[in-house]
Amino acid sequence: MLDFNSRGQTSGHVNAAIDAALVATNAATPPRSYLGGSRLGHACERALQFEFVKAPKDEGADFDGRLLRIFGIGHALEDVAVAWLRAAGFDLYTRRGGGEHGEQFGFSVAGGRIRGHVDGVFAGGPTIPGMAFPALWECKTMNAKAWRETSSKGVAVAKPIYAAQIAVYQAYMDAAVPGVADNPALFTAINKDTAELHHELVPFNAELAQRMSDRAVRILAATDAGELLPRVAAQADHFECRFCPWAARCWAQPA
Repeated sequence: MLDFNSRGQTSGHVNAAIDAALVATNAATPPRSYLGGSRLGHACERALQFEFVKAPKDEGADFDGRLLRIFGIGHALEDVAVAWLRAAGFDLYTRRGGGEHGEQFGFSVAGGRIRGHVDGVFAGGPTIPGMAFPALWECKTMNAKAWRETSSKGVAVAKPIYAAQIAVYQAYMDAAVPGVADNPALFTAINKDTAELHHELVPFNAELAQRMSDRAVRILAATDAGELLPRVAAQADHFECRFCPWAARCWAQPA
């Protein structure tokens, strides 16, 4: 006799309903029509091309409910971090106009084909050695392993894609927030497993920002010309390729 009241079955049914709703909502969300500044540090330029033109992902490579729940938790924790920082005396703005319903801070260049949205901008706060205002704020949530690596090695070594994002955002946001590129950004990493916090001041890396800007232009130009940029690796079993949602499409194309 089946026990329809078992905890395992209840959990499975509820989770299935939640995940189905998340997948449906995600599928109904219009895809980006631009090259995201947060993605320019990705290891593979060809993958960025596929992402930019909204190439269909390989079968089974779309976000499932579990991944969408992880993303949702990350966004919620960022909101919690905003509240913590404000309670600590930081004058932190996440939306234009200072309210919670205004437009998110960001930039748009190259006719809107390159855009980015920042987590926040500090206008003031407690006296922190090395910190000056205005300053960019970027926040990421991580599992314990990634957090330990980031807190011990620093964001530039452990998470170069985030370092590239910070540099690009500092460069392009300086027009809207004069001085934001003159002062180090504050990078916050939240350990999702333990609630530990890592905060790191990241000076503006003009050379990195320029390389990422040049990369964006190269991706747009190649895409417009119908050319595929080189892959990040020579073998399909490379780490980046094994986790790429366009791997099958990519390796069916010329090198």
